[in-house]
Amino acid sequence: MRFKDVAEYFDSIEGIASRNKMISILAELIKKSNVAEASVLSYLIQGEIDAPFRAIRFNIADKLCVKAIADAYNISQASVEKKNRKLGDLGLVAESFSKGVGRYNLKEVYLKLKEISEVTGKGSVDKKIKLLSKLLKDCSGVEGKYITRIVLGRMRLGASDYTFLDALSVVKRGDKSLREGLERAYSLCSDLGKVSEVFLKKGEKGLDKFQIEVFSPIRMALAQRLSTAKDIVKKIGRCAIEPKYDGFRIQIHKKDSKVKIFSRNLEDMTDMFPELVRGSKEIKAREIIFEGEAIAYDESSDQFLPFQITVKRKRKYEIEKMAKDYPLVCFVFDALFLNGKDLTKKPYEMRRKALSKLVKAGGVFRLTDVNFTNNSEEIEKIFDHYVSAGLEGVLAKDLKAEYTAGARKYAWIKLKRSYKGKLSDTVDLCIVGYLKGRGKRAKLGIGSLLGATYNKKEDVFETLAKIGSGLTEKGTLELKKTLDKYKVAKKPARLNSKLKMDVWVKPAMVVEILADEITKSPAHTCAESKGEGLSLRFPRVVKLRPDKKPEDATSTKEVVDMFKKQRRK
Repeated sequence: MRFKDVAEYFDSIEGIASRNKMISILAELIKKSNVAEASVLSYLIQGEIDAPFRAIRFNIADKLCVKAIADAYNISQASVEKKNRKLGDLGLVAESFSKGVGRYNLKEVYLKLKEISEVTGKGSVDKKIKLLSKLLKDCSGVEGKYITRIVLGRMRLGASDYTFLDALSVVKRGDKSLREGLERAYSLCSDLGKVSEVFLKKGEKGLDKFQIEVFSPIRMALAQRLSTAKDIVKKIGRCAIEPKYDGFRIQIHKKDSKVKIFSRNLEDMTDMFPELVRGSKEIKAREIIFEGEAIAYDESSDQFLPFQITVKRKRKYEIEKMAKDYPLVCFVFDALFLNGKDLTKKPYEMRRKALSKLVKAGGVFRLTDVNFTNNSEEIEKIFDHYVSAGLEGVLAKDLKAEYTAGARKYAWIKLKRSYKGKLSDTVDLCIVGYLKGRGKRAKLGIGSLLGATYNKKEDVFETLAKIGSGLTEKGTLELKKTLDKYKVAKKPARLNSKLKMDVWVKPAMVVEILADEITKSPAHTCAESKGEGLSLRFPRVVKLRPDKKPEDATSTKEVVDMFKKQRRK
């Protein structure tokens, strides 16, 4: 398959607003590709050349890309920079200068991109520029546009992982009915290319035989929410009550002496937590995958530190100094894989028992406290105890439930401190655009943010609030700088919005929001099916959530349920 044809398909996907049309175009592209090509396509639509958790990076900044474009088309860097100021997208800049016709197939371009990513050592910068420059020179304009965006990490197609899974289903079945099986396989390996390859080779039977592998992260289970302890007991009966920490959720993989640590959004964070790596090596298991919540902890005062302190550990430099200044304790709460055995299909009670034999008291790893009860008054007392200790609240876990990889179900139910207010909880919203504002706010660049919930069933984001408070001036400036990396020319394809923004951004950043209450609003699209829209009254930013993916945002269904409970109260 010619890469030019692929790039033209990408162009058609980028230009549409309908998700169903996007799925149809992707399915058509997959049908025209062989199995290996489909696997490569699954990575490229994500702007990657491998599964994202493998963290293969090109390390080419805008300035280096400007030089590569200038060299490719024999023009001055000043000309490239001038055109970039006008277009605001180096992909479009490359396309505008290109005179190539395109002579590479998909595999050849993929291998050349991989070669660029693997260049290291002395003189690597010059070699990367030279390789990229030659590739651009030999490609047509539309190819150059997407090659440039891929190396800069700004693909901007708007197609999600689930869009691709639905397209795979359409290829085999003609509709999206195979989504559940595909999603289950994807949740176990987090590798879209691998799922694509197995499915296209072996069909549904291949999905049924999908196995967990150490060092391929499992997409993390998510909790539902209920507003009272009585509701929890009514829903799941006798359950395990664990403290809910406001920390950094991690998944640790160990095989013999090798260890990898992944964040909630499946980012490889192994190098950032040296004390956890050392501690993992002491766990007496040949192979293990387990989860915990890492939280900064002050031993001298016996106090947990705020999330803003914990998140400072997510950095690339002065790691040992940060480990000394902000030591972590990791409270372990689940085991997913042990010595070749998949534990995700086992009930919580069995997983907890296996974990308790491996994690001993003291040290960097500590088993979470747990109470077993079916008494709502006892749950309230436990809740009050943990809140007074500075924690968020509690998690209730169904004793018989499997580990629901990548899904939000009532296997886990959260009861949080903020339930005492008019709004039953804080919500996590994905930022999808912003208004520039007036006066002082215009100088900061952001007047208000547009926040959206995630509708998993439709794989779209739906607006819930315009947020204009909660950030400091410094925080607003830093947020704008980050958001502008995700700027897109028009409303994102997977966004359902009635509002118009000065700047649209690709769904990428999640923020935690506190508000007074949920109200009805015809201006927003977060709503029950065919129902009136909902909005937040007096929303303000509590904190940024860099540990969450866009699809980890609070779901539309959750907000609708919260509104109903609020109205009953």
